[in-house]
Amino acid sequence: MPPREKTDWLLMRQLFTAVAPRYDLVTRLFSFGMDRRWKTIGVAGASLPANSLALDLACGTGDFSRLVRRNGITRVVALDLTERMLRLAKADGAAEAVCGDAACLPFAGATFDCVLVGYGLRNFPHLQQTLAEIQRVTKPGGLLVSLDFFLPENRIFRPVYLAYLFVQGAFWGLLLHGKPRTYTYIWDSLRSFLSIGEFSTLLRRAGYRDVRSRGFVGGGIAVHWARR
Repeated sequence: MPPREKTDWLLMRQLFTAVAPRYDLVTRLFSFGMDRRWKTIGVAGASLPANSLALDLACGTGDFSRLVRRNGITRVVALDLTERMLRLAKADGAAEAVCGDAACLPFAGATFDCVLVGYGLRNFPHLQQTLAEIQRVTKPGGLLVSLDFFLPENRIFRPVYLAYLFVQGAFWGLLLHGKPRTYTYIWDSLRSFLSIGEFSTLLRRAGYRDVRSRGFVGGGIAVHWARR
């Protein structure tokens, strides 16, 4: 791993180790309590059969894992960069847990029927490489389901949305950790990310088909479904 990439990897791991105990709380606050509904929509839209094997990539505390298991999926593997997140996911009985890097997944090709990613793709330094890895471990005809923040298409709303995320992040970072910049990583990562439409185009160019999306909060949040 090159020195710059190793530094980014370590910083990301340190950040999510620090925020893990309050991650669910802050996610609910940023989403006005809508986060679980969006994830439920993502899982429902996948229409996975009962014998599916799913990967909850960048699983955090395991929300997607719990949802797919409630929908009758027999096995879910949860993977995250941060051991503290994985301990929280396992403590809640979410799934089999693996500590690993999304850019180099420790699974054989064509292993999973579905890969679910909650708020993860935006944080990966090499998005196209990560998408290639996700495709590699997904069975032909399998699905990618992603929930994430996006840059709103509306050029007037976009700076307002970014300012909201920065102020919210600074407020909760100061209140919960005594450090205003703790949760502004959402703002940091989103400034150089994509709109919903741009991400859909990227998925098609990467080889996915039947790409669908459903946007929320004026295009600032979306669920994507894409078939390998």
